[in-house]
Amino acid sequence: MFIFGCLLSVALLVGVDQLTKWWSVTQLAGTDGIPLWKGVFELTYVENRGAAFGMLQNQQWLFVAVTLVMLALVGILLFGSKAYRHPLSVGAGVLIIAGGIGNLIDRLVNGFVVDFLNFTLIDFPVFNFADICVTVGAAVAVIYLIFFDGKQAKESTNGTEDDQLVMGSDDET
Repeated sequence: MFIFGCLLSVALLVGVDQLTKWWSVTQLAGTDGIPLWKGVFELTYVENRGAAFGMLQNQQWLFVAVTLVMLALVGILLFGSKAYRHPLSVGAGVLIIAGGIGNLIDRLVNGFVVDFLNFTLIDFPVFNFADICVTVGAAVAVIYLIFFDGKQAKESTNGTEDDQLVMGSDDET
């Protein structure tokens, strides 16, 4: 049930990402964008052929390779070990995998990533839902590593029950 829940969550997040990008292509491409909060935030269609801040333009093979390696590593951590079944680490893994897949689909299908969320107040790079998933997932992973990783081993050596910290510890499917 654990793996099914994770895969369903990833599929839903990838679906939201692809739906919002489809909307962006059909509604924003060829326009000046839609200001939601003038001078602060707007929806703007951008074809991103690089990484954040436009770095490494047109290096799609590199982004595809790095994404596949990252997906494999996070997948192994998430599905290969009960040690990382804490709700925060699972949530982080699901978000990172979903965001990686969302942008990977764009790179493989279009040769670029569709970005459309434009925080104009600080001239931040235009981004998308998949980018949010990866960023939030990475932040949650850091929080997990700083505050929760290793707590299970410490608690079990003290003789306390640590099952509440491990999500899905007995249910592998």
